[in-house]
Amino acid sequence: MKKFEQTEAQILNLVNKQVVPGVSYGFISNHGKQIKTSYDEANFFGSKSWIPNITPLKGNELYDLASLTKVMGTVPVILKLIDEKKVGLHDPIVKYLPDFKDDRVEIFHLLTHTSGIAGYIPDRDSLNSQQLIDALLNLPVTDNFNKKVVYTDTGMIFLGLIIEKICHKAVQEVIQDFVHKTWNLEDATFKPQIDLCTPTYKVDGKMLVGIPNDPKARQLGEHCGSAGMFDNLVDVMQFAKGMLQSKYKFLYKNFTDLNPGRSLGWDIKPGNILFHTGYTGHFIVLDYNHQNAMVVLTNRVHPVEYNQIFLERRETILNSFINESK
Repeated sequence: MKKFEQTEAQILNLVNKQVVPGVSYGFISNHGKQIKTSYDEANFFGSKSWIPNITPLKGNELYDLASLTKVMGTVPVILKLIDEKKVGLHDPIVKYLPDFKDDRVEIFHLLTHTSGIAGYIPDRDSLNSQQLIDALLNLPVTDNFNKKVVYTDTGMIFLGLIIEKICHKAVQEVIQDFVHKTWNLEDATFKPQIDLCTPTYKVDGKMLVGIPNDPKARQLGEHCGSAGMFDNLVDVMQFAKGMLQSKYKFLYKNFTDLNPGRSLGWDIKPGNILFHTGYTGHFIVLDYNHQNAMVVLTNRVHPVEYNQIFLERRETILNSFINESK
């Protein structure tokens, strides 16, 4: 039996059942002590778009990675700065963002989504970049502080602003330089070639193609560390392979005392498996213990944003991979 055969069948079924227009996916399976790939396939199936025309996937498409930007860019840059002792994991964020009022919140809390920072901003979409940053910095800390994992993009935006303070460059410029040098992700970009991009959905009557689906990413532009990166399957597979290296072994655990808990930036699943999603239709699963990984990229929000069936199928695919990874 081919490795991950059942999981692959379920991925292909996303297209066959028209849950998504198309899917680009791949598995990595390593055996033995050396990181030597014995099974590494990148596949694509289905359509790039359904409207205004049905167009087929060619395999080199750039996807709006949405929140995968967090774990592929912002989180590893912060971890590098921690390793270089330019910031501390338990530094209060007011050290770098003095306009934020609560000195209890640490970089640790931003990485583990335990900051308790409230997320609601009235009239958010009418604000420009600086107005949005000011509004975010004025958000209150709720009773969830250090008591509950609540996934938000606010913490990652703050981490992006901290990166800017340390590196004296726009966070997206820092991320692009970092991923190119660290994992050789040649096609990762925040300014994608439009004809290579998979479309998402319509905003104000216009289909988003090569423009971030995430509203805050559109508002903050180069200052957004929570979303906005575009890349293709080959690069994301390259990233996943890099994350199976021993230097990242420390990430494969729950860093909180909570259940469900969180790693630094990543969701942690039973068996110390790292998992992260992107709103537009992507997910990465990393099993360090068995040296296996899976990457699935889709534009599940095309042409309609609401797609609950995909979320249910994603959970099934995740569980299938974990089972076949053992």
